[in-house]
Amino acid sequence: MTNTSRRPRISSKSPLRSGLHIAGVWVVVIIVTLPFFWTLITSFKSELDAVQSPPTLFFLPTLQNYFDVVQDDFAGYLTNSIIVTVVTTILVIVIAFPLAFALAVKPIRSWRDVLFFLLSTRLMPIGGIVVPLYLVALWLGVLDTHIVLIVLYTGMNVPIAVWLLRAYLLEISPSVLESARIDGAGTMTEMFKIALPMIAPSIAATAALVAIFAWNEFFLAVSLTSIDAGTLPVYLSGFQSNRGLFLAKLSAISVLASIPTIIIGWLAQRQLIHGFELGTDR
Repeated sequence: MTNTSRRPRISSKSPLRSGLHIAGVWVVVIIVTLPFFWTLITSFKSELDAVQSPPTLFFLPTLQNYFDVVQDDFAGYLTNSIIVTVVTTILVIVIAFPLAFALAVKPIRSWRDVLFFLLSTRLMPIGGIVVPLYLVALWLGVLDTHIVLIVLYTGMNVPIAVWLLRAYLLEISPSVLESARIDGAGTMTEMFKIALPMIAPSIAATAALVAIFAWNEFFLAVSLTSIDAGTLPVYLSGFQSNRGLFLAKLSAISVLASIPTIIIGWLAQRQLIHGFELGTDR
């Protein structure tokens, strides 16, 4: 005798499951964005309101923190961040694109080992080598200069750029490049006149990711620079003194420093997600 009574199964497209997925997504979004919105609210408080415990939810908003931050040395540190970020991004793309092309279109023997080596250098803990880096920078006379940050940021971000660009290049149909070779195109023509225009949006997305990494990097900037080449993270750390933490001003500079990365990430999000999906598949 067969048992015809079965439990009702929830379809993958049922309203209940869709509702649970949407609720879960919103929970994650709230958890991820809550610190930023809390920082944003705190930036409009006075220092007295900012340190209240429990936190005050009702207060008189003020823009004085932003005025104080901008009137100090904000412009100099902002300029340093822009210089380091722009130069690093350009160098990373210039170096990573030919490497990615070689690994994707003209793969060498043991290319997986090469790619793994590149990615492993990106995952190396910086804290373990910061003292040798400091001593080398001091010996070369590049301590507290743009050069030391640009060189280190370039070396740190080339592996992830190679990984992403290789994934994008693998999407190009081999028949396209083969047709170009039949027509007499050389390697440089294939690389810059065929492959480059085809993945230009993806290169822009990779550049955006590199720019975000360079803009937000804190540990090396604080360890190797101070006044002359200090970036915004260094300026941000300066609002902690022996008398305590200037929480409201710290929140204001954090909001100002976050705006460029939020805009860049929002503009490049589709290509970045696509690139990470390709990178995990290949």
